Order: sequence, then structure tokens, then C-alpha cells
Amino acid sequence: MTEPVVVRIGDEGWRALKIPGVSVNPLRRDAETGGSTALVRLEPGARFPAHNHPAGEEVFVLEGDVTIGHDRLKAGDYLYTPPGGKHAASSVGGCVFLVTLPKPVEILDD
Repeated sequence: MTEPVVVRIGDEGWRALKIPGVSVNPLRRDAETGGSTALVRLEPGARFPAHNHPAGEEVFVLEGDVTIGHDRLKAGDYLYTPPGGKHAASSVGGCVFLVTLPKPVEILDD
């Protein structure tokens, strides 16, 4: 049995992705499945390209606004994307959301 893991969130945990205006703060990663939980931050006007979720996705918005596919979400909103779901994500005013992925996403465009 594994022990619980506590992650203390601070500015030092955020790392910028190659996608402009997008950064991630990893909380958990399963080396065997590639599953993960992370905080994602989109700066105002940032766009995460279209991608596929081979095993689905769960998103909970903590701050700001984000549009995922056709859905505009704000703080307190939850989104479940079923396996095989495809969409892009963007934010007008910036946001932070918690995402849980059973398997990594597959980027569809640049």
C-alpha cells in the first residue's frame, strides 16, 4: 500500500509549456499509465490547441474563465469529457483549473 502524498502549492512548482501563455503545476503522475492530476494556468488570451482525450478528462475551474470546446466555464464549474473527446481550450480573462487525466492528451494541431 502506498502512502498519501501531500503537495504544497507555491510559485516554484509552475512550469511554462511550449504553448504561449500556458503553464502547469503537476500534482500527481502515474508512471505506469501516464495518468496525472495538475493545476493548469492560462494567461488572458491563451489558447491550448485541439487535443484528444483517449481516456477522458475531469476539469474543475478554480479561478477565472475558460472555454473548453463549446462550453464556457467559470470558477466553481466542473466538466467531464468522456474517452475519445476532442476539443481546444482558451481563456479570455485568464484562469486556473484542476485537471485529472487517466492517460495523457494527444495534441491534434499546433
